[in-house]
This record gives sequence, structure tokens and C-alpha cells, in this order.
Amino acid sequence: MPISQTMIDQSFLGLILEASVIVQMVLAVLASASVVSWAIILKKRRALVATRSAADSFETVFWSGGDLGALYRTIEIRKDKTTGMESIFESGFREFSRLRKQASIDAAQLMEGARRAMKVAQLREIDRLESNLEMLATIGSISPYVGLFGTVWGIMHAFRGLANVQQATLQMVAPGIAEALIATAIGLVAAIPAVVAFNRFSDQVNRLELRFDTFMEEFSTILQRHASAPRAAAP
Repeated sequence: MPISQTMIDQSFLGLILEASVIVQMVLAVLASASVVSWAIILKKRRALVATRSAADSFETVFWSGGDLGALYRTIEIRKDKTTGMESIFESGFREFSRLRKQASIDAAQLMEGARRAMKVAQLREIDRLESNLEMLATIGSISPYVGLFGTVWGIMHAFRGLANVQQATLQMVAPGIAEALIATAIGLVAAIPAVVAFNRFSDQVNRLELRFDTFMEEFSTILQRHASAPRAAAP
């Protein structure tokens, strides 16, 4: 059965092509925002999965009972940029070893320096994991309003077209209303995944931050036992 011209004109693509220029601009902005949102979601998901996996692997090696000095030298020899829990360990151990060589540094100053180095590394990691999350929050919060603006403008445009018509029918009004409502639909399509991803990723970052805090406390306890030991002894 052949498709009528009316059905073609009222299709989704047809409504977009027949929409006013302002509505088309709104749809283009929302489509771009949705693409950016999904790009951030996929990239952030890979980063968080990699960070959790690296933390699991590092903790397995760390708590295996091996020499921490050897573990540190292994990380140094690799020459790769460390991230996550490994970066915190490397920064704390490096600062601890550096300060330990200074005879004028007591145990309290030694631990304070190591903790400060680990805290800086942790903040750097959290900042890396939280990057672009504000973009997801922005897209999720403003997309519905941008879509609503397109809807309001489209409805105004549709009713202005009926100004010179003596008798308006549903067949005349429906296409204009439909093309206007598309903007709201696209706004929700762009906003919902962004909001869901922002909430999920924020929770995962908070969990990783808590995990980093726990590791710092445990590692600090190990360093504390060596801080008061004779300087010739290595942790």
C-alpha cells in the first residue's frame, strides 16, 4: 500500500525539516549536546573502570608482603605516568625516602611530609576523575529548558500561521504543535542520560576517593612504624 504524502509530511524527519529556523537551531544545539554527552559518558566510564582495575591490581601486589622499596623501584623504572592508588603510593614513598635522608627531620615531620605528598597526589587523581562531570551536569540541567524554548517558539510560530485563517481545524494545527513538541522530546533525550551518568559517576568517584583515603591511612600506619626506626633501616 503506497504511503500518502500526508504521512510523509508528518513523519519525524519531515516535521524537523518543516520546522521554523529557530526550532531547527534548537534541535541542532540539543543534538550536539547529546553527542558531547555520550562522548564524555563513554570516556569517563573507561577511565573509572581502568582506575578501579588498577587499584585492585596494585592492592594485591601491595599487600602480598613484598618489599615496598622494591615495589617503588619497579614503578620508577617503568617510567610510565602513574595514576590512581599507585600514584599516591609513589608520591608518599618518594617524599618519605627523601625526608628520611635529612638528619634534622624528626618522625612527626617525616610523616607530615609523606602525608602531604600523598594528599596532593590524591587531589590530583580526584580532579582527573571528576573532569568533564560538570559538563554532564550542565547538559542535564539546561537541555530540558532549551527544548522547552524550542517548543514555545514552535507553538507561537504555529499559531501565527493561523492568524489569517477563518476556521482552524485540528489537521491544520497538529503539524505545528507536533514539530514544536519535538524540541522538548530531544531536550529530554539529551538530558536524561547526562543526569543518570552524572549521578552514577559522581558516586563512583566518591567511592574511589574513600578507597584512596583508606589506603593512605593504612600506608601511613606502615610508614609510621619506620619513621622512628634508625635512619639506616629502609621501609
